[in-house]
Amino acid sequence: MVNFPDDFLWGAATSSHQVEGNNRNNDWWRWEKKAGLKDVSGQACRHYEFFKQDFDLAKALCHNTHRFSVEWSRIEPREGQFSPQELEHYVEVVDALRERGLTPVVTLHHFTNPVWFADMGGWESRQACRYFLRYAENVVDALSGKVHFWVTINEPLVYVFNSYMAGVWPPQKTSLLAAARVTDQMAAAHIRVYRLIHDIYRKKGLPAPAVSIAKNLRAFRACRGTLKNRCAAYLRNWTFNFNFLDRLNRQRCLDYIGVNYYTRDLADVRGWTPHHFAQDLCDQGHDPLPKNSLGWDIYPEGLYTLLVGLNKRYGLPVLISENGICTEDDNQRWEYIRQHLLKVHEAMASGVKVWGYLYWSLIDNFEWDKSFGPRFGLVEVDYASYQRRPRQSAAKFAAVCKTGTLE
Repeated sequence: MVNFPDDFLWGAATSSHQVEGNNRNNDWWRWEKKAGLKDVSGQACRHYEFFKQDFDLAKALCHNTHRFSVEWSRIEPREGQFSPQELEHYVEVVDALRERGLTPVVTLHHFTNPVWFADMGGWESRQACRYFLRYAENVVDALSGKVHFWVTINEPLVYVFNSYMAGVWPPQKTSLLAAARVTDQMAAAHIRVYRLIHDIYRKKGLPAPAVSIAKNLRAFRACRGTLKNRCAAYLRNWTFNFNFLDRLNRQRCLDYIGVNYYTRDLADVRGWTPHHFAQDLCDQGHDPLPKNSLGWDIYPEGLYTLLVGLNKRYGLPVLISENGICTEDDNQRWEYIRQHLLKVHEAMASGVKVWGYLYWSLIDNFEWDKSFGPRFGLVEVDYASYQRRPRQSAAKFAAVCKTGTLE
């Protein structure tokens, strides 16, 4: 039996485009049709309508925290034109969480951009930071008295890789120069928005907020332990896991570290070019592990190692802002949660300050270019009727949330 602190944050996460439905003014809505996805987001889970019922479910499952994202394209559907009605919607979302005893964690950017922003160059534009800062100011001003935890940008390097290197997300570019430019812009945007949020709270006489990013981390391991593979694992660990955080930490623009963790990569380098060192993975079945339905390795030990490494490097509190599994086997889902929670507790026993654990995701959702196939939810969604059905894993997780103890 392990025990978590009484003030531990327990809950789950969602993002606007994946659950709300009818986000017609963002770049993903347009791209889904152009790319010919099997299923487009459409009405998604209709969470925009049913958010109160979904939060009732979260409360019934003994959650005390919920992370969600604000949809920029709703707040500013056209450049410079802000919607008071949509701002009020998100005020209602926050109020609904607080009324149910759920602490809101608010994300300002979760992969999607307004169409007008994308058309003027998106995150490659020199004006990107200015536009994002203006949007953030409107949202933070409206929610500041009700929100303590902020995430400025979700998984910036996942966005950069998929959109500007692999070219599988909009705008489907494959340019290292563009990727570097977008990385720089997103780092600058976080720094400016971090300071903006703190300034707003200070001017309003509010207690200081907690502001960070949600950083996707992976456990990079060397296949067969060759020198080339060990070098590749080391380089990937530094460039993907720590370099971006280093930049923000040098500017003292992290109050905590939001950690999104799912899997590991097994490096098996087959050439000497930078591309090989950056991307080659083992495809020979060495060191086999259980996998989720997308083929990602299940590797709880990696979370412990990364948490200890973050603590040694930065000494900052951590919030597990995402950790979850897509699977058709709900027993596997619970075992995934259980094993990762044990590793979180082990890291805490080693001196890591972990504020909480948010499972991805509260409900099944639209999983980007994978459409509706992957099932991550604690709560099953019937996409024909939009009925919600909590899974057995949700009940088992609820027992941990309620008692703070895990067998």
